[in-house]
Amino acid sequence: MKTFVMRKEDVNPQWYLVDADGKTLGRLATKLADVLRGKNKPTFTPSVSMGDFVVVVNAEKIVLTGNKLKDKLYRHHTGYPRGLREIAAGDLLAKFPDRLIRDAVYGMLPKNKLREHMIRKLKVYKGSDHPHTAQQPAPLAF
Repeated sequence: MKTFVMRKEDVNPQWYLVDADGKTLGRLATKLADVLRGKNKPTFTPSVSMGDFVVVVNAEKIVLTGNKLKDKLYRHHTGYPRGLREIAAGDLLAKFPDRLIRDAVYGMLPKNKLREHMIRKLKVYKGSDHPHTAQQPAPLAF
């Protein structure tokens, strides 16, 4: 019996719609990472970006448990001397809720060249409106 290996030419991505209202950040991010990677398909191949497109709406209504809103810090460096910047998760949720979800999913994707291809398939929007109605995204249930 031969092992099936998916080729990138044979990939037929679907579009899914996820409502983040009331969902926990980490639990939602793990499900999104699986769909973006393609692990929910029986033809999963690790070396191929075969995941589906995911549109996340209502990112501002995501839930963080415990004291993460004030204790969890996101850090990045600007590249200049003394350029380390910190922002609390609560402040990031208030200013850029889409970035909060994108960073959580980005950290759960594999650390290789396919990571950038997979994260491009994630579309996160602050409110309930999105410009992807022409793709007819199907609701993704968890």
